[in-house]
Amino acid sequence: MYYVVTGAAGFIGSNLVKALNERGETNIIAVDNLSKADKFKNLTDCEIADYLDKEDFIEGLLNGDFDGDIAAVLHEGACSDTMETDGRYMMQNNYRYTMTLLDHCQDEEVPFLYASSASVYGGGGVFKESREYESPLNVYAYSKFLFDQVVRQRWNQRTSQIVGFRYFNVYGPREQHKGRMASVAYHFFNQYRADGCVKLFEGCDGYANGGQRRDFVSVEDVVKVNMYFLDHPEQSGIFNLGTGNAQSFNDVAVAAINTLRAANNESVLSLEQMLAQEIIRYIPFPDALRGKYQSYTQADIAALRGAGYAAPFLTVEQGTARYVQQLLAKAA
Repeated sequence: MYYVVTGAAGFIGSNLVKALNERGETNIIAVDNLSKADKFKNLTDCEIADYLDKEDFIEGLLNGDFDGDIAAVLHEGACSDTMETDGRYMMQNNYRYTMTLLDHCQDEEVPFLYASSASVYGGGGVFKESREYESPLNVYAYSKFLFDQVVRQRWNQRTSQIVGFRYFNVYGPREQHKGRMASVAYHFFNQYRADGCVKLFEGCDGYANGGQRRDFVSVEDVVKVNMYFLDHPEQSGIFNLGTGNAQSFNDVAVAAINTLRAANNESVLSLEQMLAQEIIRYIPFPDALRGKYQSYTQADIAALRGAGYAAPFLTVEQGTARYVQQLLAKAA
């Protein structure tokens, strides 16, 4: 029996493959699209049984090549570019492809764990897994939102586990291929090492410079939650996956900079000291993001806790420090 991980060479997908390896699982079919070939580097320290292009995999799935051979599907593959304007591509890639996987898993009674997104909540201030709080601002968010609605419609007819994870702002190892879509922690690390300073957006939506607040969640915690549900097939649902605590972009910047300074035996600085020394600088908020930007997110994780996941989450200070140390070790 195989574990199928889609988006396996991507950020969260490759971390899930590595986590399965650490549990002794190597019978893994890695599915992805390597048109951006550099992503392969995320899998070089992983053990898999086979790699398939996403189109070849879906064709084989429809032909019955995998009937009876799949233990679970962890579906992370998607176009995650919130600035993508090709709606036809986004809906085909994110929505229709996921529908095909869901149909197969339900027909074959296979557990299906998939990536949703906190972007479904749009600009609202309540982040609870309920329809009245959902209002996507872009076509990426809509593609995730629409699939969640299908899951809800089919809920009472499900034949096996279905779990959707509404990821908040995930950061951590194996995201280097994402370019501008990589986490702010990753960008701050590179900016400070290159220029001795980091750049944050000026304030918007009533927030001070760098004061926009997001629920930043380490990929380490994301993996732990996925593994928990894989171990508990009796649990199904759509769940927020964040820490339950919003922190500012300034907090991420300070944590990243101070970890780098500590590595150079330099003193820890406060935000005010960094601003005075122009180590943190603010740039104008992009016009292209106005009306499409979530200035505040904070996961309501009551449903996740209700499903039995009790482990604590890393704070921005803890998670960013660990991540920066990992990036330094890799750079060395």
